[in-house]
Amino acid sequence: MNGIDVDVLRTAIDWQDRGHRVVMGTVVRTWGSAPRPPGSLMIIRDDGQVAGSVSGGCIEDDLIGRVARGELAAQLPQVTTYGATAEEAQRFGLPCGGTVQVVLEPLSARSQLRELLAAIEAHRLVARRLDLATGVVKLEDTDGGTTLSFDGATLVTVHGPRLRLLIIGGGQLSRYLAVLAVMLDYRVTVCEPRPEYHEGWEAMEGVTLSRSMPDDLVLAMHLDANSAVVAVTHDPKLDDLALMEALRTPAFYVGALGSRRNNEMRRERLLQFDLTPEEIARMRGPVGLKLGGLTPPEMAISIIAEMTAMRRGVDLSGPLADWSGSTTSCAISAAATAAAKQG
Repeated sequence: MNGIDVDVLRTAIDWQDRGHRVVMGTVVRTWGSAPRPPGSLMIIRDDGQVAGSVSGGCIEDDLIGRVARGELAAQLPQVTTYGATAEEAQRFGLPCGGTVQVVLEPLSARSQLRELLAAIEAHRLVARRLDLATGVVKLEDTDGGTTLSFDGATLVTVHGPRLRLLIIGGGQLSRYLAVLAVMLDYRVTVCEPRPEYHEGWEAMEGVTLSRSMPDDLVLAMHLDANSAVVAVTHDPKLDDLALMEALRTPAFYVGALGSRRNNEMRRERLLQFDLTPEEIARMRGPVGLKLGGLTPPEMAISIIAEMTAMRRGVDLSGPLADWSGSTTSCAISAAATAAAKQG
């Protein structure tokens, strides 16, 4: 569950606490081109206020009106479909004949939103099972799997952190990286064995500080295909320790800060740790997309953008990922070194 949808849950709880009737809509199926994916959430208050989105604005107004008039989900959950015909898709502005199916659920204490939010904030992965015939909700711990399933009678949605980011180094760049990653629903761990970089990390929400050595921490975390690793200390004694283990894992992204020349030297060093050329080729370095940024916040954006592109399966063979012949990576490397010294 991403941070936007968590905010929707918090808002729903707040509205209920203030005495409002609230209906929650969940996208359960889409056909063709749809503005929002399955699992997207929206809440509608009895006075027409809304939070979240199920279509990017195409069907929201109609939903608000129908809920306010008691036509949908007055007592029990109900399914509604928009864009079932080309005429209806055109009427609601759905792109390319898209169709959106939404489950609308009147919220109450039995919806267990407060318990769900507590589980998410405790970094638990939880399946929420809604029985449409009764409106009863059950919460169960889960190991993952499908994020949403709907058979017409039961809606199961999986909530909680699925993505992990391990940042090697606790300098200034790492702080911007951590903030952006938390916004994207990553569970962030910062590995920093150097005590001079520890100040302030304990107070950062959604971030765990580890004082372990990088190679030990990578092994202990059992990184999976939902994990990313970014080494930004600019110190081979720390970065290489993490990379030599991370490149052997299924992590979808492993990157290292530094100029083209520094990363070429790093790849040569990693060959001495029994890594295969194929494993070393997985490393992104210079790290990040070539966006022209030089400041730590700009560098963090470029790294997060590259991580997002890789997670979404975007082809990174284009100019934004081609550092050959560029001096920008050297400038970024120098700026990062200066930022690290500032802490």
